[in-house]
Amino acid sequence: MDMIIRTRVFELCDGRYRNLSELAHAMGLSVSQVYRVREGKRSINQKFIIGAKKAFPDYGLDDLFYLDNDRLSDFAVGTSGTRNYRSIN
Repeated sequence: MDMIIRTRVFELCDGRYRNLSELAHAMGLSVSQVYRVREGKRSINQKFIIGAKKAFPDYGLDDLFYLDNDRLSDFAVGTSGTRNYRSIN
């Protein structure tokens, strides 16, 4: 099995950023880049990780990202895939 990076950024943005455009602006990325990661059409890269830290400076990397053992062909990140996220309270 391959290890892939998953994100909680889209869960955390509720209440902090009104829409994907505001989130992308805070991350210093284009809306299309952020959208593609959310939809699972683009993997998380260094720019996305740095942008997430900019947008959520009070959160640690472990709060924003986690490793998953799922196969890459099963890669999907988005609001409909919340079963893949663990709760952070």
